[in-house]
Amino acid sequence: MHRISPKSNLKCLYGNLSRGLASSSLPHIQQDSGVGPSLNSLFPTYGPDMAFDSSNAYLARNGGEKARHIFSDAEMSRRVSGLREIMVENDLDAVVLTSLHNVKYFSDFLYCSFGRPYACVVTMDDLTTVSAGIDGGQPWRRTSGGDNVVFTDWNKENYWSSVNQLAKRANAKRIGVELDSLPYDRYQKFQQVFGDDCSLVDIGEATMKFRMKKSAEEISLIKDAAAVADIGGEACRSAIAVGVPEHEVALETTRAMIREIARLYPDAEVMDTWTWFQSGINTDGAHNPVTTKPIDARDILSMNCFPMVSGYYVALERTLFMGEPEAEALRIWEANVKVHEAGIEAIKNGVGKTCGSIAKELNAIFAEEGLLQYRSFGYGHSFGVLCHYYGREAGLELREDIETVLEPGHVISMEPMVMIPHGMPGAGGYREHDILVIGEDGIVENITKFPFGPEKNIIRA
Repeated sequence: MHRISPKSNLKCLYGNLSRGLASSSLPHIQQDSGVGPSLNSLFPTYGPDMAFDSSNAYLARNGGEKARHIFSDAEMSRRVSGLREIMVENDLDAVVLTSLHNVKYFSDFLYCSFGRPYACVVTMDDLTTVSAGIDGGQPWRRTSGGDNVVFTDWNKENYWSSVNQLAKRANAKRIGVELDSLPYDRYQKFQQVFGDDCSLVDIGEATMKFRMKKSAEEISLIKDAAAVADIGGEACRSAIAVGVPEHEVALETTRAMIREIARLYPDAEVMDTWTWFQSGINTDGAHNPVTTKPIDARDILSMNCFPMVSGYYVALERTLFMGEPEAEALRIWEANVKVHEAGIEAIKNGVGKTCGSIAKELNAIFAEEGLLQYRSFGYGHSFGVLCHYYGREAGLELREDIETVLEPGHVISMEPMVMIPHGMPGAGGYREHDILVIGEDGIVENITKFPFGPEKNIIRA
């Protein structure tokens, strides 16, 4: 926890930087005393009789019916109650969430920033999302268990004054913010807007640790999504042939996953599902983008399926070959599969072990195979509200420097990868990826069913 003194020069977190913001640049902000007024008295409700002016923000309560949420009211209440426990532990009056992952996790609204700031303001009594006018009534429809305030673009201070009024309703003097994702300029602005009598306290790590342990409803969704990834894998394998461009394989894969998500979750927003399919030299990076390169005979192939359901990420990743691999390529592939299988067993027997200890066990196997120097990243990570552009539960990753102990409720991957540089025998990236769920009874289930290894994934013309 980092408590920021109102008089601090912020060296402890950001270095010796000037706050550089003049309070005179802010419009008039209503200061509440005690438990503040109702939202209705602070913001007009959107409608035909509402008068717009250059400092306008309003309540979006006329945006149709509330959306049907994938997660139950009880599940969303559990999350917000957990956040309020964090508030009590840190003596906070309010929390201003600004990251995509935490706003989504606690309100079920996944915003589209496009350069604008968003927020979810939580007090001991209320939860309110703050969104831009360009989104219309969608944020209100998607906000679970709370209200929505919309700010317009007519004045650049509208967002800040809206967030301030929501926080000051609770007479907030200590406000939680996410320092792991809050840009410094916005941190400065919050410090200015909330005033010198208010302290900002970091809750980034605390909320991450809370998200790391999944509920039964979250695990159910992750299992469904893993099955969707398997369907994507079958579509991918069916599309592979000599001469087919990478992007065509990826399109077929993504299309199959989106259709299955729409069938399973007809009330979900259909967004962000994607595929990375790489061939030949393009396999050397786990996050290399899709290109128009055609598949060549004897290419190493990398299949990466990422179905996204309600902001939740899962993955299926496999090494394949277009035709018979050369001898050294086959040796490397089999060695990586050996580590993968050992890693799955290490997790299944790993409740009570640290993430770092499992990583070190697997390092020993790679060292025996003469491949440790080609390992390119950690052996696995957590799952949940995250994507390639938001979120990361860095406390639950299979790396040597992570001392988190595996426990029930954790969902974690096993995904060893070695990258053999271009020009060497067997050049390319070799990667397998399965997802494992640690149940409340300590039993570990592998929820990835798509096969791995040379016996199943050599594509013959």
